[in-house]
Amino acid sequence: MLWKPAVAAVLGGLVCGIVGVWVVMMEIPFVGVAMSHAAFAGSIAGLLLGINPLASALLFCLVASLAIGPVAERSDLAPSVSLGIIFSLVLGLAFLGLGLLRGPRSEALSLIWGNILLVSSQDLILMAAVAAVILLFLSLFYKETCALLHNREIARAVGIPERVFFFVMLALSGLVVTANLSTVGGLLIFSLIVNPPSAAFQLTYRLKTMYFLSVLFSILSCLIGLVVSWLTDAPAGAVIIITSSTIFGLALLFSPKRRRNSLTATGPDTGG
Repeated sequence: MLWKPAVAAVLGGLVCGIVGVWVVMMEIPFVGVAMSHAAFAGSIAGLLLGINPLASALLFCLVASLAIGPVAERSDLAPSVSLGIIFSLVLGLAFLGLGLLRGPRSEALSLIWGNILLVSSQDLILMAAVAAVILLFLSLFYKETCALLHNREIARAVGIPERVFFFVMLALSGLVVTANLSTVGGLLIFSLIVNPPSAAFQLTYRLKTMYFLSVLFSILSCLIGLVVSWLTDAPAGAVIIITSSTIFGLALLFSPKRRRNSLTATGPDTGG
């Protein structure tokens, strides 16, 4: 029965497409790398301690996301640099935990690569709950997130608590990474967060259109990965990422922004 993997592909593509727009527009693509490795380290800790790996992965992601902002502010470092520091720490913890595991490591390795064909009902419930949280947050605070994505200083100047929104959006990004561990895998999920919105960015100046295209490309990548994996027994996570990279390449090839030589100078219209 492929209905469970198909639902997982749609739910995973939906949330990765939305969160990816935040990551790309805030220019913190490394957040996906740091979060995915935090989730992986957390899942390994869960296996070592005999608790639910997804619960421990979620805890590690939330701690990492809440640490990024304060580390950047107190050290006067850019968020991307603090992300690198968090990434180094969780990467070390992940490999330390992997080395301490006894017996077969198949469960730990499955969290690295994921397998959308083996998604369970519990995984779908978690993914649906995360999708509901992301959609509710975006619908309630669309204008505030638009202002934040456009310019944090302007958002602060008009009275928006941009620090709170920034931390919440990082925490939600960690939630999305955790929910997709079993489908795409901890070491590949960051690509699904970055590639679809980057492809969408090549094709539009409007933020609403960028959200739509990002979600569309992300869902397409997941569905194509699902079908190819089912037909060829290839690793689903790898096919999903290759597909999303191919979509980005095509978007770049036909990008109107690239043709106008304004890729780095112009952003989408956040007012749309």
